[in-house]
Amino acid sequence: MDDSGRPQPGSGTTDDHEAARPGPTPPVPPTPVNGAARANSVPHAPRDPEEPPHTEHPDPAAPADGEDTTPADQSETSDSAPDTAPGSDPFTKPASADGDDTRQTDPEPPARTPATSGRRPTKAPEPRGGLLMGRPFGVPVYVAPSWFLVAALITWVFGGQLDHVLPELGAARYLVSLFFAVAFYASVLVHELAHTVAALRFKLPVRRIQLQFFGGVSEIEKESETPGREFVLAFVGPLLSLVLAGVFYLGMLAVEPGTVPGVLLAGLMISNLIVAAFNLLPGLPLDGGRMLRAIVWKITGKPMSGTVAAAWVGRALAVTVLIGLPLLTQSGALGEGAADVSGMDTVTDALLAAILAAIIWTGAGNSLRMARLREHLPELRARTLTRRAVPVESATPLSEALRRANEAGARALVIVDADGEPRSLVREAAIVGVPEHRRPWVAVSGLAQDLTDGMRISAELAGEELLDTLRATPATEYLVVEESGAIYGVLSAADVERAFVKAMARPS
Repeated sequence: MDDSGRPQPGSGTTDDHEAARPGPTPPVPPTPVNGAARANSVPHAPRDPEEPPHTEHPDPAAPADGEDTTPADQSETSDSAPDTAPGSDPFTKPASADGDDTRQTDPEPPARTPATSGRRPTKAPEPRGGLLMGRPFGVPVYVAPSWFLVAALITWVFGGQLDHVLPELGAARYLVSLFFAVAFYASVLVHELAHTVAALRFKLPVRRIQLQFFGGVSEIEKESETPGREFVLAFVGPLLSLVLAGVFYLGMLAVEPGTVPGVLLAGLMISNLIVAAFNLLPGLPLDGGRMLRAIVWKITGKPMSGTVAAAWVGRALAVTVLIGLPLLTQSGALGEGAADVSGMDTVTDALLAAILAAIIWTGAGNSLRMARLREHLPELRARTLTRRAVPVESATPLSEALRRANEAGARALVIVDADGEPRSLVREAAIVGVPEHRRPWVAVSGLAQDLTDGMRISAELAGEELLDTLRATPATEYLVVEESGAIYGVLSAADVERAFVKAMARPS
């Protein structure tokens, strides 16, 4: 808020992995890693409690090294300097861009919802991604609208090929082609389910599976804890595609060549071989890139080094696809003579190469971005972001409550009952909306939001664990408590969002 009492605009969230892979998330979208994208990452161990918070300027709302952290239910002031000058309004102090009021956060800041008195915050809705097809292993599977476009494209292209192989089919060849398109994406779904089953076995939550234009994406919400698990998680997808290719090859041996079943089985075998080979290329966001990342991580002991290496290989791969695929087609190396390639084929190949290169380049960039964020994620701690608070009774006039907050160097108000138990939080936005001349006549109870279980969080929460807790119960403020149950202070969602933006802006 500025000196006039107006609230500062909240910082926007950045799109994460949702980054919907390739591409969510927002906000965090979790980043695609060919079929095994992740929305968030596993936080490192929190900083030692004795270590001072990582900010350029100490935050009066957070205890300094060795400072007595008096709970909010005692109206004593801290040993540190007050947050505001005597006589000033502690709720109109502008938030510092240097970190005076905020300290750091992660891929996806908690969603903020309007907080009204007595209204229970609702849980964030489950992310959608098109048409829900089912929930194998409890994970929702969505078909994106773009899939229908690629299904139509496959039906048209494969139907044209069938006209040369089985001309007697006539118009029925397009029904056969449509069946092939559906069967092919069923194979892609098996590929993604392999990633999903491995992730669930490693206790990694999977947000959803989405089938889209260029294949599928498994949105895994956390990072593997070891390079060995990362390697296995990436390898199982291409492995299942190779197994499916083998199954379709055995099926070909059992049917007569030149028939509809024979052509379909041959097409599915070749398609799964291509999917496996493409995904094994050693560059992010492909599965092969994740395998390379795991290898470099194992050798160096640094997951960030593995990510940087695999991401830059992925960018080199994108350039290679952009230039190399049209050249291969023109040279006839893919099975057709150079003289048989028409101008339309050349344009189509160049367009396909550009789309693939863009997807790979973007995915590699998202992987680097998420890795940088994971480096700063441990700096996000509830204890360092929390504002100091003072307890007041529900009938206390707002002017008197602000006077007590000013004396205590606090920037938040907690309404307690006769036994000192916290019952609600006075909303900062509501305080700013009350003109100064009316504050002696307004009770703090009219500006408060009732506390729910989800709005009480531990002061020891840090990193992704803190963000997950806030996302589970969206609100504007949260009561932060010690392990003993004593009130530590109030955490503002706006402070968390500003800390997240600052963390993203800092270089690795």
